[in-house]
Amino acid sequence: MPELPEVEVTRRGIADRIAGARIDAVRIGKPLRWALMVAPELLVGRRVREVRRRGKYLLIDLDVGLLLLHLGMSGSLRFDAALPEPGAHDHFDLVTDRGTLRLNDPRRFGAVVYVDDEAAPWAIKLLGGLGMEPLGEAFDLDAFHAGLRKRRTAIKQVLLAGDVVVGVGNIYASEALFQAGIRPTLSAARISRPRAARLHAAVKEILARAVEKGGSTLRDFSIDGQNGYFQLEATVYGRAGEPCRVCGTPIRLLRQGQRSTYYCRVCQK
Repeated sequence: MPELPEVEVTRRGIADRIAGARIDAVRIGKPLRWALMVAPELLVGRRVREVRRRGKYLLIDLDVGLLLLHLGMSGSLRFDAALPEPGAHDHFDLVTDRGTLRLNDPRRFGAVVYVDDEAAPWAIKLLGGLGMEPLGEAFDLDAFHAGLRKRRTAIKQVLLAGDVVVGVGNIYASEALFQAGIRPTLSAARISRPRAARLHAAVKEILARAVEKGGSTLRDFSIDGQNGYFQLEATVYGRAGEPCRVCGTPIRLLRQGQRSTYYCRVCQK
């Protein structure tokens, strides 16, 4: 599943190339998770201003209106001046005078939704519950710790929930908790401010490094065809039974909310 780093890699790959482009046509294939919410022909003639990201959503600002794009569980984007005819899993084409932006999504959990602006009901429904962005100045330590203090569930689950900080997916949560020395089953409310500061720094560092590595899925989320390789240098994720790279203790695996969690029982308290 594409997580925040994969979506950010995708955004960086298309943002400069599509900015300023005029929309010449919109093609819709099989139904996606949500409808486009506007007649495709009404988008023709509008121009793309910029491409932003909020959590795992790409926000394509137009001169009039906004497209909210989500990759779902299996989606990926391509942008090229000469794409082949759409295949069975190509469900959305935004054809511009600079190239075509195509959404390929075998499982069709992704979506492209048009809204007038971020105050529109659908925008609020999709974006309103998202937590702080972990990449950038908006990720405030005091607010992060205050958010943790309100939650009595396991810290790993709080990170995945996305309402305190957005975009810390399963791999990145395990890695950040290891780097911060915090056991994934510890109640978020019990984390002191010094430990929250270590986790805050770890989340920022892990996600920034994942973006630099192109993500961690070993799938192609970059526009130029390069895969993500962060997972290959993971310290705990996917290493159950292997020695901890710090203390040598075998890495443990447990299930939390039907997700795999990897941790070191010695290094993480």
